[in-house]
Amino acid sequence: MDAMHLQDLNTPAALVDTARMQRNIARMQQRMNSLSVAFRPHVKTTKCVAITQAQIEAGARGITVSTLKEAEQFFAAGITDILYAVGMAPPKLKQAAALVAQGCALKIIADSATSASAIVDYTRQHGVPFEVWIEIDTDGHRSGVQPKSDELITIGQLLHQGGPTTLGGVMTHAGSSYDLNTPEALQAMAEQERSLCVLAAERLRAAGLPCPNVSVGSTPTALSAQKLQGVTEVRAGVYVFFDLVMANVGVCSPDDVALSVLTTVIGHQADKGWAIVDAGWMAMSRDRGVPDLPLDHGYGAVCDEHGALIDGFIMGSANQEHGILSWRDGHADAALSTRWPVGTRLRVLPNHACATAAQFPHYDVLAADGSLQRWPRFYGW
Repeated sequence: MDAMHLQDLNTPAALVDTARMQRNIARMQQRMNSLSVAFRPHVKTTKCVAITQAQIEAGARGITVSTLKEAEQFFAAGITDILYAVGMAPPKLKQAAALVAQGCALKIIADSATSASAIVDYTRQHGVPFEVWIEIDTDGHRSGVQPKSDELITIGQLLHQGGPTTLGGVMTHAGSSYDLNTPEALQAMAEQERSLCVLAAERLRAAGLPCPNVSVGSTPTALSAQKLQGVTEVRAGVYVFFDLVMANVGVCSPDDVALSVLTTVIGHQADKGWAIVDAGWMAMSRDRGVPDLPLDHGYGAVCDEHGALIDGFIMGSANQEHGILSWRDGHADAALSTRWPVGTRLRVLPNHACATAAQFPHYDVLAADGSLQRWPRFYGW
């Protein structure tokens, strides 16, 4: 088969710049090494074996997943150390148990006595040696048990005394870091995440309960933490591609964003200053980023075909299969049709790489020499 090149692709296409991706992988791994913690990447962003293997080759230990389907597919690819970082619902225990029975070192999480009791009941009935971590709420962003609560100890006791169940540790995710955009605020959130998760671990140990693992992480806090004493591992996911939300947060620049959507100009509305492309919200997703952060990129920031940012040019609006490109300030630019005539290829950087990647069955992976490979990605739950 002849080598593929950019001009051979149909659009829209999910394009991965391998040089940027490898730079992002190396940056995160080097930072974790300097802080003396293990790194367990969250693979929900890419859902791609080839990319995950690159992270492991760089030094990652184990992976984090957001669906059991991901766990099944990565385990089938030979990755055994997997944390399923979503609260365990009883109907999914059979699916999780099948993975454990096949030899997967799967960790599941609980954040309530109700959830812990359901897991323990299942293990006693079926003899499944689940390893369970307790999810800790360190920022009020989503789920988790309060680190100072009595329920934390109750959950720990239920799991520790639950037959073949093992209490494996505590974990947290400071998702509210996505709402911040200064180094000082991000460093403070990273320390809050660390200190409260470590506090939960210390309280469990003081109660005579095991807590070997203390797992924290988000891309902004992982890149902002000044110390990680008491933490055994960090998790982060979107760093591998980065995106415009992360650029707005301040932990990367648009030049670090490794995922873009290749699109073709299909028309113009000269009086409105619009260029119309064949990538709408079905390609970009409907994710508009974090509304309170300073720079509105619409549905994405526009680059030329080679990936150079066209400052101020954005996908201001989108229909299902049409994207409307315009200047951020809204001025009507009658020269658009001359500058970017019909047939011009452009790239659009995503607000949220996870959401945009999810629109595509595969990545077209661009090497430094301009050649392309095609890497499949996973779907489903």
